[in-house]
Amino acid sequence: MDSCPEVTQIKAEEGDVTFTDFTYLDKHLKWCHRSEYLAWVKNHKVYNCSKISSGMLSCSSYCGRRFHDKGSLGKHKVIHTGNRPYKCPECGKEFARMAQLRCHLRTHTGERPYPCPQCGMRFSLRSTLRIHQQVHSKEKAFSCPDCGKMFSALRYVKVHQRAHNSERMLQCRECTKTFSREDVLKKHLRIHTGERPYQCNVCSKRFVRISHLKNHMRTHTGEKPYRCEQCGSSYAQSGDLTKHMRRHTGEKPFACSDCDRRFNNSGDLSKHRRSHTGHRPYKCLYDGGIQGMHHL
Repeated sequence: MDSCPEVTQIKAEEGDVTFTDFTYLDKHLKWCHRSEYLAWVKNHKVYNCSKISSGMLSCSSYCGRRFHDKGSLGKHKVIHTGNRPYKCPECGKEFARMAQLRCHLRTHTGERPYPCPQCGMRFSLRSTLRIHQQVHSKEKAFSCPDCGKMFSALRYVKVHQRAHNSERMLQCRECTKTFSREDVLKKHLRIHTGERPYQCNVCSKRFVRISHLKNHMRTHTGEKPYRCEQCGSSYAQSGDLTKHMRRHTGEKPFACSDCDRRFNNSGDLSKHRRSHTGHRPYKCLYDGGIQGMHHL
């Protein structure tokens, strides 16, 4: 046990070894129970994901996206083919489009032509500046007309106002969640019923919503349509790009209610909160004499 790199994260009680984070459990299993871990991966076919044939990568026959002209279609196909003809002369990184290379070159030249009028911080892209300015907008914000509570964006006000209209909300019969639209409630109910009407035609995995299936399909096609214009990193989902952009802007919208620490994503905040609550949900079952891994 002394050789385990995450030994400081371990809490042993009555033979159990538990962790605050699944990544710590994962590292512990690979380090201290490697043979059992590899056997578990093989038996559960964790990495045995079917690959699609090259013929399925055609936009017309596979992803279904439509374009007005051949030029736009050609640019889109680069996502599937992986062709990146524009190479950075400084570091060798390759890009699908010249515009992306030009933006990337600013990371080498240090050029940041877009200053923030509030704090003077400079950015290489206008889009990154706009995202950064949301940090300052929290100080001014938008107010709820019913209670005066302040928000950083109008969309948050609209979401908040649903609380004032609770008498018109639709409540799930299985849990306490409420919804403003019946169609959204119906989709939510699938979580309780187990209904997954949308199936992947590559690996047969099923999903509750069509949007979840579309996101999943990108794991097969390799498509990452959401690209950071500042550094060139690309992502399969828009939410992942939003989280990534906070690294450039320095925005940390998630605050701990017990201390003054802030985080750029809710997942890190949840992990941090366990340092206050003492909650350790990840248990190593090998140390307890049971073959497997378990989420408490």
